[in-house]
Amino acid sequence: MRTFDTGATRNSDKDKLDYEAFLSPLVLRKYAEYLHKHRKQADGSIRAGDDWQKGIPLNEYMKSGWRHFMSWWSGHRSGGEVEEALMGLLFNVMGYAHEHLKGKEKKERSK
Repeated sequence: MRTFDTGATRNSDKDKLDYEAFLSPLVLRKYAEYLHKHRKQADGSIRAGDDWQKGIPLNEYMKSGWRHFMSWWSGHRSGGEVEEALMGLLFNVMGYAHEHLKGKEKKERSK
């Protein structure tokens, strides 16, 4: 039990996920800026921010992820820019994980 100076009480948070500790606001802001920047498509239209949740094939995430990884690695080796590559890689990792977990949940529900 936790008791605050005000007298309010709450259960222990010992076994609860601590998003505030696990995630970096600095990285999340840069990631959101990256995603917003890339909402503009080649034809000039703006896609919805959650458009990726409609589904992108795993192979597409993998191919794009490798391109971003190579850019990150190259920037690391040369002392060049890495932020754009890191955010692109993060997008592909998150998207791949999203599709993977979604498929896993669907499989578990159908048992």
